[in-house]
Amino acid sequence: MSVVHDYHVHSNYSDGTQMPRMLAAAEEAGLRAIGFADHCNVSERGRFQTQKREYGINLDRTYPLRREAIESLRDRYDLRVFDAVEMDYDPRDEADIADFLDEADFDYAVGSVHRVEGTNVQRSAPFTDLSERERRGVVDDYYERLADLVDSELFAIAAHVDLPERTPELRGYTTPDHHAMLADALATSRTVPELNAGRVRREYGQFHPAPDLRAALRERGVEFVAGTDAHDPDEIPARKRELDEYFAAREADPLVLFE
Repeated sequence: MSVVHDYHVHSNYSDGTQMPRMLAAAEEAGLRAIGFADHCNVSERGRFQTQKREYGINLDRTYPLRREAIESLRDRYDLRVFDAVEMDYDPRDEADIADFLDEADFDYAVGSVHRVEGTNVQRSAPFTDLSERERRGVVDDYYERLADLVDSELFAIAAHVDLPERTPELRGYTTPDHHAMLADALATSRTVPELNAGRVRREYGQFHPAPDLRAALRERGVEFVAGTDAHDPDEIPARKRELDEYFAAREADPLVLFE
């Protein structure tokens, strides 16, 4: 049971490595298709605009240049290369996201929730001094926003669908009710979750989603696509092996889109 489509990698058009190096690693690892899903945010709120410029994550402006690069690279590698996007989702931006995706016409869009009320749930510092009640509220808000993402039907794939579990200060506040809410939303949506290997070999040591949420999704017949969430060429083969082992152990195959 080998993973042959990786729908979630990053390039230097956001916070990853140059595309030729990523493609060479994907080809060497035995992948048949790879999707460049670089980070993108179309929020008009000033703070996000400033952060985008400071960190150089400007795919909302640079996607035509990246598309030219992808076209020029496709014939050089024995891979199907998808021109995709990982879009930050906030319900307040839904109309702007829809307009942008319609204009840009990517092969597909990955939707993700990284922030709750402007705070990145992957960072420990903002939550260190919060009470248990406040931390629980952050996690509640995260899953409500993620369910909104799924219900929006804007995205083919939902990324790392239990992201707060990555953060020690928020870990363990995800409940069976959160699992049920998200699983019910995905069971009736065109949006599918990914099995994300981005932290299996790092400090968190788990796939996203974690086992309890995976079980809730499987109970409802929800399938997964595979994503390494790789930002560096060396991450692709190592994370692909983790995904291969996961699916082989269950005698299952990941969902393949766009055949």
